[in-house]
Amino acid sequence: MNLQDAALLTAGVIGSAVAALHGVLTQRLMVRPLLRLAGPSLSPPIRKLTPLLLQFSTFNWFVGGLALIACGCGLNPQARLATGLLVGSSYLFASLGNLWATRSRHPGWALYAAAIVLIVYGVARPGG
Repeated sequence: MNLQDAALLTAGVIGSAVAALHGVLTQRLMVRPLLRLAGPSLSPPIRKLTPLLLQFSTFNWFVGGLALIACGCGLNPQARLATGLLVGSSYLFASLGNLWATRSRHPGWALYAAAIVLIVYGVARPGG
């Protein structure tokens, strides 16, 4: 294993771990209170869709982390680049959104920013 593989593995672990924590907190702090506040006024389809929509980013970030871990285990350079671009853009959106929305008072932006740096290093060609 070289340093680029280790960088992708580390970015994947960061991404999946942050996503898992995000999912728990989203469920506790957003989904439950929202559904409780709305009460029976929401139709059954909306009650089913609300948690799914609020957790979509969690799912995306978690699967992206798993994809980065797979890249770190030895995919070809083109697959690494494609995965890095897809997951990196998702993490970039998360990082900038967190930074803007919380005025940097949330650790999520810094963790995803660190993962982005690791992704860039991990997909870069050796020596250039």
